[in-house]
Formats: sequence, structure tokens, C-alpha cells
Amino acid sequence: MINRIKQYDWKKYNVSLLCIVIILCLIGTFSVKLAGGEEHGMSLMKGQLVGMILGLIIVAIVSVFDYHFICQFTILYYIVGVLLTIATHTPLGTDMKTGVNRWIQLGPISFQPTELMKIILIITLATIYSKLRNKVDKVSTLLIVGAVTAVPVFCILSQPDLSSSIVAVFIMAVLVFAAGTAYKIIVPIISFGIPLSLVMFWYVQQPDNIILRGYQYRRIHAWLHPDDDPDQLNFQQNNAIRAIASGKLYGKFMQDGGTGSSGRAYTSVGVNESDFIWSVVGEEFGFLGCCLILLLMAIVIFKCFNVARKAQDYLGRLIAMGVAAMFMFQTFANICVATRIFPNTGLPLPFISNGLSSMISSMIGIGLVMNVGIQPAKSSKAGFSMRNTSGEEPDSDVEVDFDF
Repeated sequence: MINRIKQYDWKKYNVSLLCIVIILCLIGTFSVKLAGGEEHGMSLMKGQLVGMILGLIIVAIVSVFDYHFICQFTILYYIVGVLLTIATHTPLGTDMKTGVNRWIQLGPISFQPTELMKIILIITLATIYSKLRNKVDKVSTLLIVGAVTAVPVFCILSQPDLSSSIVAVFIMAVLVFAAGTAYKIIVPIISFGIPLSLVMFWYVQQPDNIILRGYQYRRIHAWLHPDDDPDQLNFQQNNAIRAIASGKLYGKFMQDGGTGSSGRAYTSVGVNESDFIWSVVGEEFGFLGCCLILLLMAIVIFKCFNVARKAQDYLGRLIAMGVAAMFMFQTFANICVATRIFPNTGLPLPFISNGLSSMISSMIGIGLVMNVGIQPAKSSKAGFSMRNTSGEEPDSDVEVDFDF
């Protein structure tokens, strides 16, 4: 392993990516402090700082651990990830006073296994495609990928957590394209999938549908029919929109330096330190601040895609693409929920939202991407066959040793 580390191209260590991530984390830490107010602000900020420091340590470790070695234990990760997701329904599970069991409580520590499962799914699908690369255009390969994705998706849906299950499906869809699946397979699926999606969208609007739980149906109904919302289910999103709009161009923090934070509109928004952190960002930093954060997130995602483009092998390319897809969808969905473009559902904003599980998951993803970026072009190490993607043939194989 030491010899392998010496072979890394350390000139390509993506320091700029790490710096942007740290900036986003610091913005998130400050935003979380503002969201908590005088009563909880300092404790939330300390927790976020601990998460950031722990996350940076994880980045340092994962970024130097060869992802080929990491992927040798994919089966173990997958089994553990699924079991942890199922464990939320056991006495170890807790609802954190939300009414839905999405966390596992181990003494004073609670974590959300779904966040870790997203990273495990990326590694698993990338490894499967790397192993079956010569069969990527086979329907059987797509069925295997679909089945491997379906197991954690159904486990996540049982919590219930519709938003995270959609993230998992989106990651799979991106990797299906990135793996080079032939259009003769993709086009029929899309041709069938679009009408099916429209039918499903109509069906979930029916009061007696068996797919959504009662509160999920009511949220979608309130989102589609805001004038018919007797239970005020849009109350949270409506307040978030008012908070964002009140920030105007420069934000209120630039006007009063945070001295008037007790009278902010986002104080009436529930979960404003996590799912609705964008309401805090919008009101405190205004339109320009929001644009800056979006720009930083766009650079992170672009750098992940760029690492994928320059990756020295097929496996690394898919891992970097999967991480980019995860960041892209979660950023988009979190902001869309806060602005009522999407129905109310819980997804954290990467590096900004409060939550140790989300922070650790995001940092593992960054560590994997950075490790992909520093891999050497060639290796004679047994079990690995790394080739430069710019010059490899479409049907060239990437060997990964799956023996435990």
C-alpha cells in the first residue's frame, strides 16, 4: 500500500476542490449558527465545526486510500449498508421526534444510514459496471444494476424517505449513461419510462393510491393545489419563500451585521438549520450571496465531472460521475423544496445543511474523487489494470480483484 501511495501523481492533488469545500462548510457553519438563534446557535455551530473537522480527516484518509483497494470489499459495504438501513425499524432505530424512523441511535451518537448508503451505492454500481464492462450493452447487466439499486431503494422507502430513494435512482440513471450503455437499450426504456412516469404522477394524486403514505399524498396535493390547503401543509415553504424574498439583493446581514437576527422571517420556518437552510442563506446573504454559493457548488460539481473525464480507468470515472450526480441532485432538490418548486421533502444541502451523517457522506465522496484524480496512468500492481481513458479502446477491460 505504501508503494502504491508513492506512485500517486501528487501534482494533481485537487487542493482547489478541497479549498472550495472548506469555504462551503464555513458558510454552512455560520448559517447554521444564525438559524439556531441565541438559544441554540452556538451548540449547532460547534456540532457543525466538529463535523467539518471530522470530515476533513476522512477526506485526507480516503483520498490516499486506493479506490481499487476500497472497491475490493464492495459486497461487504453493500450488505452492511442495507442492514443498517433496515435497522432503523429495530429498537436501534429512532425518529428524532420527527415521526419517521430514519436514524440509528448508538448511545449519544445518532446517524442516518441512508446518507452512507448513497456512497455505498455509487461504489457498488461502479464496481459492477467495471466487472461487467464487456457486457455493458446486455440487458442482463441493466437488470443486475436495477436489482442492486432496488434493494436499498425499497429499504429507504420503508422508513419512509421518498427523497433519498429518488437520489439513489438518479445516481443509477446517471451511471447507466456514464457506463456507455447502448442507445438501443436506453431509448426503449426512455420511450416506455416517460409515459409510465406521467401515469404514475397522475396515480399518486389519487387519494386512495397505495404508493404514498397519507402525509406524503397530502403534501403533494397541497403543492399542486395551494389554494386547497386546509391543513396549511405549505406553511413551511410559504414562510421560506418570504424569508428568501426579504433578503433582496444584498441580504439583511450586510445591513445590520446580524444584530437583528432575532426578528428574521426564517425563525418561523421549521428545520431551518437543515432541510430549509436555504431560507437562512437567502434572507441573510440575499440574491448575491445565493448566487455565490450556487457558483461554489457548481464548481465542486464541475471539478468532479472533470476528474471523471480525466480518470485513468473506467472504475474511477464512474465513481467520480456518481459523486457529481449525488451533489447535483441534492443541491437542486434542496433549493427547489425551499422555493416550493418541489413538494415538501427532506434533503440536506451538501456541506451547508446541519447534520453529521450528510457531512460525513459528502466528505467521503470528495475523498474518493480526489483519490481518482491522483492515480498514476499505469500500474503493474497485481489485481489492477489502470489505463489512460484518453487512449483506451471502447472494449478494453478494467480488472478489479474482487477476492476478499
